[in-house]
Order: sequence, then structure tokens, then C-alpha cells
Amino acid sequence: MTAQLLSTSQGQTLILTLSNPEHRNALGPEMYAAGVEALNAAESNPDVRSIIITGEGSTFSAGGNLQRLQNNRQQPPEVQAQSIEGLHSWIEAIRTCPKPVIAAVEGPAAGAGFSLALACDMIVAARNSVFVMAYSGIALSPDGGGSWSLSRTLPRQLATELLMLGERIGAERLHALGVVNRLCEASDALASALDLADGLNARAPNSMSSIKELLLEADGSTLSQQLARERDHFVRNLHHANAGIGISAFLNKQKPNYQ
Repeated sequence: MTAQLLSTSQGQTLILTLSNPEHRNALGPEMYAAGVEALNAAESNPDVRSIIITGEGSTFSAGGNLQRLQNNRQQPPEVQAQSIEGLHSWIEAIRTCPKPVIAAVEGPAAGAGFSLALACDMIVAARNSVFVMAYSGIALSPDGGGSWSLSRTLPRQLATELLMLGERIGAERLHALGVVNRLCEASDALASALDLADGLNARAPNSMSSIKELLLEADGSTLSQQLARERDHFVRNLHHANAGIGISAFLNKQKPNYQ
């Protein structure tokens, strides 16, 4: 069966499901391209306010397909480079999408599957799910931004340990470290992620977009640069129609209905 990315909707949330059950939802070029396309479409669709990425069944993703990687060793290096560029285009699309993206993780999230979850804005994980940067176990190094994400979310020594030793780390420990946002019982990750998405969907889309952009730009910026960006976003959002809706609703003790 070909690896594919299934797309469904629930309310204002787009659900993208990694589907490759024969290989434990291993990722592949077809998924990368479909992921970029889906996010591009969601960006311009006002009916979509949030996105969830999850895996089919009881596994989030086993990462790369080792059979495909073994075959690519017989090909020119450009073949694998092109494949990784496809993955990285999807990672960048997640990071730069103006709408919040949530990973709903059941079971293992390994290798590029772990990197994919880390690229999302928030992670909801079943308590029994496990995360592993499995690359060093087969003499490889990370892709999908895994080294970038871990170096920014964990102490250097722990990030180094996870990447070099390739040991599993449980969802509960990642939650304690602040990497996982919400814990849930097994089989409840998607439902819990949808609950989280509902809270985001009730907020003003322009506000969510500004917050995501500011967080992305904060890394590597000076305080003065970030203060200037915050000023510009604040002024733009204050003069957006949603600010009028939100302020009036707050003053009148009503629930806002944002555009």
C-alpha cells in the first residue's frame, strides 16, 4: 500500500492523517508533497482555523522507510537529497503556516516522525506514547529539523543524549520538560487535540497568526528588533475588526464571535 496523507475536517479543524499502516506510518515523498499542498490550501481557506497532524491507528510515525533508504543507497546522492528537501519543505510549511498546527501522538514517534511532531506548534500525546531520535542506531544523523527543535526546547546535554544515543523518552517526561503540551489516555490523542483546537478556533485568527509569527521571528532577534515587531503587530491587530468584536464582548461580558 502506498504511503498517503489523508485529509478530513471536523468543524474548523483540518485533520491530516499519516497513513502507511504496512510500515507503521513511515513517511515518504508522497506525504511530504501532500502535506505542503494541504497547508497551502488551509492557509487561504477561512473555514480552517487550525490543523491537526496525527497517525493512523496506534502509531504516530516510525519515521523514514528503511527499505526505501536502503534502495536510495544504490542511487546517486541527489536522489536522497531531493527526498529530504521534500520533507524539509513540509517542515517549513508547518512552521510558517499562519494557523496553529497540533500534533496528536499515539504510540511511537520515531526519527522523522519525532521531528515532524516537534515542528508543530503544540503536541498532544498519549501517556504511553514514546519518542525517539532513532538515527544514530543505524549510523545516520537527524533530518526534519530535529536537531534545531531539540536544541531550542531542551538543555544541550539532554538534546545531545537523545540524538547521540537514540534512546526512547516517554511522553510524561517530555510533558514535564515542557515539550508536550497535553497528556491523555491511550487512543484519546486525536479527541484531546480536537478539544485543544476548539479553544484555538474560538480565538481571533489574526491574533493567532501574529503570535505564531512573532514566536518564529523571536529566535535570533535582538530585544529591540522583537519590540518593533510586537509594536507593528499590536497596532495592526488593534485596527482589525476582530479587536472591536473582542473588546466590546469583554466590556459587555459576552462571548465574542470572531471573523
